[in-house]
Amino acid sequence: MHRRTAIRNLALIIGGAALLPACMQEKGKPSIALKNVDLNADQEKLVGDIAETIIPKTSTPGAKDLGLHLFVLKMLDDCYKKDDQQAFITGAGQFTDAVSKKYDKLFADLSAKQREEMLLSIEADKDPKSTTFPKELKTFYGIIKGQTVNGYTNSKYFMTRQVVYELVPGRYNARFPYKQKQSA
Repeated sequence: MHRRTAIRNLALIIGGAALLPACMQEKGKPSIALKNVDLNADQEKLVGDIAETIIPKTSTPGAKDLGLHLFVLKMLDDCYKKDDQQAFITGAGQFTDAVSKKYDKLFADLSAKQREEMLLSIEADKDPKSTTFPKELKTFYGIIKGQTVNGYTNSKYFMTRQVVYELVPGRYNARFPYKQKQSA
């Protein structure tokens, strides 16, 4: 009887030791491994919130549902120059400062209308000599917006559910029916 109890306790200890590293994960570490860009979990969440504001969840999946914030970070890490990567990180801090200066809140705590208002104000400031928003902040937002839209239009969901696409029409049909609201 004592042997069974000892074996059961040993199995519990080994199972607990196997689960312990998963429970002791660092809180400030992002969920995606990046080689060239050093981001923390808060900055990753900020990118996710901005991407979700650009493509919100409606009857279709939003940016977070499709993992577009991770796509943005991976593209930033793999495809952008070191100067752009540094401007992105600097712009992330400037964006947080601009939001807290304007609303006295974090971007995640803003309402959807306030989020849109903030992003539209950055987008409206096109003049490179303008002092309203720094250049790095505009670079930060430009990378997020461009790669979010790029990721969405190249996602499996968009390519299979939104775009009606026939790979190779292998026949000629002169009497093919035309649907009035058929998307391209």
